[in-house]
Amino acid sequence: MQRRQDGRSFSLLLKILLSTLFTGIYGYAHSQVQTPVDSLKTESLRADSVRVKQAEVLAKQYDFGDLMRNILHPKKKRDSLHKKPSGITIVPNIASNPTIGSQLGIKAVAGRKLGNDPNTLLSVAATSASITTKGIIYFYINHNVYTPGNKWNFQGNLVVAKTVTPDEGLGIGRDPGGSETDQVLADPSRKPYVFHSLYFNIREKVYKEVQKNLFVGIGASFDIRTKIEDRRDSTNQLTPYNIYSDQHGFNRDDYRADGLLFNIQYTTRDNQNRAYKGIYADAGLRVNSKLLASSKSSVQFTTDFRKYFSLSTVNPEHVIAFWNWGSYLVSGDVPYLELPGTSKDGSFRSGRGYTSGYFKGTQYNYSEVEYRFPILSNKFVSGVTFLNVQTANDAAGTKLFQQWQPGYGAGLRVLFNKATRTNLCLDYAFGKYGSRGFFLNLNEAF
Repeated sequence: MQRRQDGRSFSLLLKILLSTLFTGIYGYAHSQVQTPVDSLKTESLRADSVRVKQAEVLAKQYDFGDLMRNILHPKKKRDSLHKKPSGITIVPNIASNPTIGSQLGIKAVAGRKLGNDPNTLLSVAATSASITTKGIIYFYINHNVYTPGNKWNFQGNLVVAKTVTPDEGLGIGRDPGGSETDQVLADPSRKPYVFHSLYFNIREKVYKEVQKNLFVGIGASFDIRTKIEDRRDSTNQLTPYNIYSDQHGFNRDDYRADGLLFNIQYTTRDNQNRAYKGIYADAGLRVNSKLLASSKSSVQFTTDFRKYFSLSTVNPEHVIAFWNWGSYLVSGDVPYLELPGTSKDGSFRSGRGYTSGYFKGTQYNYSEVEYRFPILSNKFVSGVTFLNVQTANDAAGTKLFQQWQPGYGAGLRVLFNKATRTNLCLDYAFGKYGSRGFFLNLNEAF
């Protein structure tokens, strides 16, 4: 009798083990094609909780859309906390700075998170068409898109422009002495030259997340400039552009800089437009090749590092932000107007206080620190103060980090779209050599 009971107990135990085993296998197989229901419910509840908290924060803020609603529809009730605000901002593109003169056009910026994962980074895009008092006609589209869960990141832009490019010589403004050619090329007095041209750029990079917040990417960039001319003094052959182009074997009238891009990126920023905390770091190689129709072959190494420190949990808009950007020629030759320099970063926002390309070299490094702070309790108006320094080499022996040029200024921020933290930025900045200017843009410089 005891043996029979033991046999029954063993049989029952075996059935339980087999049942558990097959249930586990079945669940594992299904987990490969879909998320378990309980997990989905948990993620959905967490996402809803995050969205409610974000909505509560946004409800306390006041942006340009609220202002227009109060002016045009003063009796209209405020939107529900749970109503999803628009991530699109369309504004007149009115700007003024030393590089472009006064500008009139239209600009649209958009931002949203793709999918339901609350950890997915904000995807942003912008487009603009404008004309300026200096004869610049400019059209661009750019994007920085993160797929759900940040599995892929797509960054790119398209530019079609009739440009007017100021030029103040090669290097960092140091007097090299030597021959007249050396003096003209370095342009230590920062005498301005101006070049007209047609410019086209197509750039696209694709990043794949390989670990949390870590991406590796590959892409291509095609920079084409044609009909280059100095209309102010077409008879003067001794200009920095002509000297450099002749020395390095570039056609004075047109050129191409076409190459492949290889990058690695790490990011923990909480917002792409206006970060309160986190890090953004990107390092990569640009390999221009004659096989891609580039006028010359070259290899450049670039770095971009940004760090944000929020100083308050109650008012996270109190931020100390740091930025360092650099580009270094490893081998080959780069066209003169494509050399790294002031405002030659990917967003063209570095070096406030100077015109684009004011300082440049084959080796270039830029650093900036900015303090951002709210002025009104509803966050509609904020302020910033900033200080930047830049350094470059030159053809007369000045080394990178040997000489520095500063810039500084302050500005106001008007909250245009609280859903995407889009700000209207109004800055006044000062540099050396009497350089100064008013800079108006959407979104932070970095």
